[in-house]
Amino acid sequence: MTERPAGPVTVTVARRVAPGREEDFENWSARLTRAATGSSGFLGAGLLRPGHVGEPWHVVFRFDTAEHLRAWEGSPERAELLAAGEDLVRSTDMHRVTGLETWFALPGRTAPAPPRWKMFLVSVVGIYALQLVFNLALQPLGFPIPVRVALVAVVVTALMTWFVMPRAARLFADWLYAPPRRV
Repeated sequence: MTERPAGPVTVTVARRVAPGREEDFENWSARLTRAATGSSGFLGAGLLRPGHVGEPWHVVFRFDTAEHLRAWEGSPERAELLAAGEDLVRSTDMHRVTGLETWFALPGRTAPAPPRWKMFLVSVVGIYALQLVFNLALQPLGFPIPVRVALVAVVVTALMTWFVMPRAARLFADWLYAPPRRV
């Protein structure tokens, strides 16, 4: 039996650029993106400049499967380009997204996923409301509990994935993606 791929993988890389090397970093990052474009499964990339000098630059790229991402990450071309850019970067932090964060992906937005606590709150509200409605609707039909739970789980997961979360992410985008407050 062939296993289906888990779906797209988004990677966010935060890099602190060496002072005075910002233009060189942009050019190097563009070369890295152009090289990734030729890789199987590449879905896109973006470069987010920092709001203030000294803050990290964010590079976001996406592949259709984890296997295609691993192939790109293990490629000699990528290794060569990373080595060529070592003197431009002071530190690097990487974050991979393959799960719940994908519910919060908005078209045209390449920013990192919202904080997990915000994703949790929005998800709980959606799941709770759907669970309540479908459990109340199915209870009078007399299904045994395991069957009712299975039906509700399938319907709620489908609705959350394709209907509720895309709308909730748009509706709450200003709150979800708001920058953290500085005290």
